[in-house]
Amino acid sequence: MFLSNHTNVHPSIFLLLGIPGMEAMHIWISIPFSLVYLSALLGNFSILFIIKTDSQLHEPMYFFLCMLSVADLILSTTAMPKLLSIFWFHDREIYFEACLVQVFLIHSLCSMASGFILAMAFDRYVAICNPLRHSTILTHRVIQTLGLVIVLRGALLCSPQPIMLRWLPYCRTNIIPHTYCEFMALIKLAYANTRIFRIYSLTAAFLTGGLDFLLIICSYVVILYTVFHLPSKAARLKTLGTCGSHVCVILVAYTPAFFSFLTHRFGRNVAPHIHIFVANIYLLVPPMVNPMIYGIRTKRIRERFLQVLTSHKS
Repeated sequence: MFLSNHTNVHPSIFLLLGIPGMEAMHIWISIPFSLVYLSALLGNFSILFIIKTDSQLHEPMYFFLCMLSVADLILSTTAMPKLLSIFWFHDREIYFEACLVQVFLIHSLCSMASGFILAMAFDRYVAICNPLRHSTILTHRVIQTLGLVIVLRGALLCSPQPIMLRWLPYCRTNIIPHTYCEFMALIKLAYANTRIFRIYSLTAAFLTGGLDFLLIICSYVVILYTVFHLPSKAARLKTLGTCGSHVCVILVAYTPAFFSFLTHRFGRNVAPHIHIFVANIYLLVPPMVNPMIYGIRTKRIRERFLQVLTSHKS
């Protein structure tokens, strides 16, 4: 089972336990997980189709929303098929190389999703604080450049992870008490001094989600300052209303991410199944909820979605 060379020992396969201590309930737990995944697929594909086919939605905010939907689709699809195969068929084996690919994809896509949410905050900042120059600042070329920078940042910051994990020895066990391959979960299995890897993990987390969240907070501080200096209450409420959907997306994305980060690194007394549930909520709930938020709160998307449904029925 173990492959070795001069510097490392690693298993050819890992075993994913799923949710430790709740194996007997896996088949029942799979039902809400399946519904969440199907909702995420339907919602994000609907958002992409509606924005692509409706020229009135060809605006910076909705272009960034499309990028976020693509990242959410790939992220949930990276984790869910293997998770469901564990729950349904007890197929716990995952090849070492496939595990490393999953680690890279999950962490880089989470970074990209965070970056797209930051880009949406920048769009709101420009639209509210400098509305006359909104179209000249956020041109199609600028939007494409921002998207490319966000993708490259996520890929480059997370590319050391599979390299690091490949050269760690895993001679004690090949059992991962998780539903998917995760960087810190594999670090805990390694039979070596992993201090430098933990420092890297914290640094990468700060340079992606942490820094993004701080910049989003700064942008909204400036937005609120601008809004509360508007002359009328009606104007203030209308302007704040344009940020409502994005604020909901921020809360949905960063609240479970924050708790997942804390429980993984400092929650030694937290039950293992709580760790796993929080980690899975962080991966699966935002891709499901984000399309719902924009579908319900954005009048044009809602109308276009209903129009597509009625045209199919007729």
